[in-house]
Amino acid sequence: MSTKAFEPYELAGTTLSNRIVMAPMTRSRAYGPEQSPTELMATYYAQRAGAGLIVTEGTQPSEVGQGYPDTPGIHSAEQVTAWRKVTDAVHAEGGVIFLQLMHTGRVGHSSWQGRQPVGPSAVQAAGQVYTHDGMKDFEVPHELTDAEVEATVADFAAAARNAIAAGFDGVELHGANGYLIHQFLAPNSNIRTDAWGGSPARRARFAIETARAVAEAIGAQRTGFRLSPGNPFNDIAENDRDDVEATYAALVEGLAPLGLAYLHQMEAPGHRDLTEQIRKTWPGTFVLNPFTGQEPTGPGELELIQNGTADLIAYGALFMANPDLPKRLEQGGPFNTPDRSKSFGGDHTGYTDYPALQG
Repeated sequence: MSTKAFEPYELAGTTLSNRIVMAPMTRSRAYGPEQSPTELMATYYAQRAGAGLIVTEGTQPSEVGQGYPDTPGIHSAEQVTAWRKVTDAVHAEGGVIFLQLMHTGRVGHSSWQGRQPVGPSAVQAAGQVYTHDGMKDFEVPHELTDAEVEATVADFAAAARNAIAAGFDGVELHGANGYLIHQFLAPNSNIRTDAWGGSPARRARFAIETARAVAEAIGAQRTGFRLSPGNPFNDIAENDRDDVEATYAALVEGLAPLGLAYLHQMEAPGHRDLTEQIRKTWPGTFVLNPFTGQEPTGPGELELIQNGTADLIAYGALFMANPDLPKRLEQGGPFNTPDRSKSFGGDHTGYTDYPALQG
């Protein structure tokens, strides 16, 4: 068992109580006005404040960035005020919490959004997206103009400032899982031939410019970045290994001088060698959400901290079901089993009603 995982860690000037991260997980329960957080969400996050670092569910930086119903935003005064209840509750329990900024890009649907989704190119993703009227096929997105790309970068920076106003300790840019930043990185969703596409370096430009703008807005020490090279989610095709390596080398090379708080990699199957390469070249804190197949990340993955593969390990499914996960990991269990049917939407069941250990 790794003992290092339960030691404090200095993250860009903030002391974390341990090296265990609550991974960002969409839960679709932002039922407050204007898709704002609720008291129930404050309870959910406060229950999990024993994590060294909490990263919230994906939160849209603008109205156009919302792809799913009932996900929270951080672009209005009402949303900022509502998020303050969440950050106050987590801080009262001694926790550290970053807000994940997620623009879904081409993932979404006009039937409920009231407008066409946007993307780097007018390339429709294969597959379907959830709406309150059931699953619907993805649509052809509106290709962002150069001016709209610049405006989107500015939206991220404004949302980051709002997050700090709401009491967050920092933000994480969601550059993974087939959402907008990842869509710019991937050659099948970004077929532009201008300054924002074409070569690996130009496809990485949007990610780097967004990170730079956010770091300038709130401080690099309060800015993290999540990536998932090779992850096919939401019809991303990063199948050419040479291109993947070149693209993510350009991304890491562009992000490194910014002095960000951390890089957070969601590992795709068969990509441990790429993980190790990125770890080697990244100069700061490296957070890993390791690939574990059908099983959730468990106690065994703490060895990746002990052997230096990562500085911190992110847990998703087990944190859903175990509000006191660090304590359970330290003693090797037992672990509650997550009820996947309650992952998205609903009430407190499968959300805030998982029991903590007694005593």
